[in-house]
Amino acid sequence: MKRINQITPLTKAEEEVMQIIWQLDRCLVKDVIDQLGNPDMPHSTISSVVRILEKKGFVGHKAYGKTYEYFPVVSREEYAGHGVKSLMEKYFGGSPKKLVSFLVQSEDLNLNELNELMNKAAKPSKK
Repeated sequence: MKRINQITPLTKAEEEVMQIIWQLDRCLVKDVIDQLGNPDMPHSTISSVVRILEKKGFVGHKAYGKTYEYFPVVSREEYAGHGVKSLMEKYFGGSPKKLVSFLVQSEDLNLNELNELMNKAAKPSKK
């Protein structure tokens, strides 16, 4: 897997395709097109996005003749963790406390949820 600090942000289109690849785990470009729900979407467009994702290091492939099966190289959790850390650095001075305070004050996180998080944080991690 890639190191977190090397993860490049994705464009909206890249992230939409990556979400599908994470969901399917292994897939062909045709599978991505089917999941997008737009049968008129050109195969070449999605194929280009997947190749960009591969160039950025998010997906790998296995070739079966001329057909490529794609799979995630960066996990959804790794990308989400990088996104949260980036958000925290940009908008909260790198402070988890300020981020959580913001979520509580904006009522996106209630006190029961905060207590659950605190209890979870107090327990030793199982890795």
